[in-house]
Amino acid sequence: MVAFVALVVAALLGLIPVREMFAGFGHPATVTVALVLIISRGLQNAGAVDLVSKYLLPPIKRPEGHIGIMSAVAAGLSAVMNNVGALALLMPAALASAKKAKRSAAQVLMPLSFGSILGGLITLIGTPPNIIIAIAREDTYGQPFSMFDFAPVGGAVAVGGIAFVALIGWRLVPKARRQAPSTSESISIENYVSEVRVTRSSASVGKTLRELDKQADEFDATILEVMRRGRRFDISGRRTQIMAGDVLLIEANPESIDALGKALDLRFGGSESKSEGLFGTEDLATMEAVIAPRSTLIGQTAESAGLRRRYGANLLAISRQGQPIRTRLKNFRFLAGDVLLLQGEADRLPEAASRLQCLPLVQRSIAIGKIHLAGLAVGVFAAAIAAAAFGILALPLALAVAAGSMVIMYLVSVRDIYEAVDWPIIVLLGAMIPIGGALQTTGVTTLAAQALLAVTEGTSPVIALILLMVVTMTLSDVINNAATAVVMAPIGIGMAKTLGVNPDAFLMGVAIAASCAFLTPIGHQNNTLVMGPGGYHFGDYWRLGLPLEIIVLAISIPMLLIVWPL
Repeated sequence: MVAFVALVVAALLGLIPVREMFAGFGHPATVTVALVLIISRGLQNAGAVDLVSKYLLPPIKRPEGHIGIMSAVAAGLSAVMNNVGALALLMPAALASAKKAKRSAAQVLMPLSFGSILGGLITLIGTPPNIIIAIAREDTYGQPFSMFDFAPVGGAVAVGGIAFVALIGWRLVPKARRQAPSTSESISIENYVSEVRVTRSSASVGKTLRELDKQADEFDATILEVMRRGRRFDISGRRTQIMAGDVLLIEANPESIDALGKALDLRFGGSESKSEGLFGTEDLATMEAVIAPRSTLIGQTAESAGLRRRYGANLLAISRQGQPIRTRLKNFRFLAGDVLLLQGEADRLPEAASRLQCLPLVQRSIAIGKIHLAGLAVGVFAAAIAAAAFGILALPLALAVAAGSMVIMYLVSVRDIYEAVDWPIIVLLGAMIPIGGALQTTGVTTLAAQALLAVTEGTSPVIALILLMVVTMTLSDVINNAATAVVMAPIGIGMAKTLGVNPDAFLMGVAIAASCAFLTPIGHQNNTLVMGPGGYHFGDYWRLGLPLEIIVLAISIPMLLIVWPL
């Protein structure tokens, strides 16, 4: 939204010609990103990625080997498909293998996220910044980077980064998170907060809250709030007497919530009939799912999203790591990374979760109906990559042919085409590309380049390259990596021209730095995605991310000077 408003304002001020205002939406970088996302969905629908995760993510006794293999598989997939999609597909398998190895989710999920981000550095289509940098080079010098031009430096960074994460990095996750309950105990998620209503027949009617606390303790549950007719009671003295119709907020794991509900005859939030237990009916099932970064649920409540009315799903409980929940479930506004406990008909619940863009935290079965097409899907994609790599077809055309072929083979439905594309990214790129051009034509990028060079005046161009990468990394930790690449690419070119050195090293440096957002959960969608299931707090990421970014710089700078000499 900010990028689009900036585009409109720039056009109104005459900084961007009106005829070029929407040129970014047809720009090769924007189209290429969209095509990669569609092809990724085709590979997912064919079960190709599920096969990889099934056979390459076994539980291994030593954590170094276990985390190393998982991160390497995530990196390999992210080199050829959208890294958010790769993580989403690998996460359930990673949790299942962690369960078998008796490890917490916190030990495996952050390394898995970082591994998938590092894998995007290897190829042109691995991550949007790479595509943007390649097109920026073509716009400036008439020749883009090719598919595997990123591999020498990006591959070295990925290998070194994964080695660090596997051998040392996972130990930097705070001890409290690493020693969380195993995945067999609610998948390492800290306790949910669930809403229950006291029925007339409930054994809790007439008892004081202090008396009820004793029963709750038997089930490892805590009563957080008592509400009556929409009003919150002061329960500090725990002498409040429970009445029929009261609403209780209870903190516990799913099994304890279920057991306490059955023992006291409590009705769960969203349910229209007496609870028979969360897992006690033949037709009902429950699912723990994490809200994906672009889910339609974000910013909505269960009622406004129509969970029950439109999707047939009851919201039983919520877990949000690092933030205590003290509000009614119907008034709770969802954020990316929240973990929901959903209840619904067994055959409809998976589809409902998919439509809501929530990712199940259990091992998925392979899509048997299309598994015979997995080899064909991989073949089509490989052919497109080969055609682009050998110069037979331009990359956007090769990817368009591959995407069209997957639609013809019914690997990607018409609905999938629209759902697979990350439209906020497309709008962001479409708006930012003309703005990036305006920054150049108005001389802003030249001024920015001169300001950065003034800091390193009298020193080696290598110092200027390091400063450029540090600034780019810092920006990428707080804004989208694609926007970071659009802004920093022309600045890098300007710095190289002023210094009279090869701009390729500076462009490659921007591509690597823009993708390395490891310090915050908001720097990359993958980091947001694992926050809830891993039980991480906001400040946990820099502990592992800061040394990883230093290692990325330590490896990439000498590799850039060797592969792309100044």
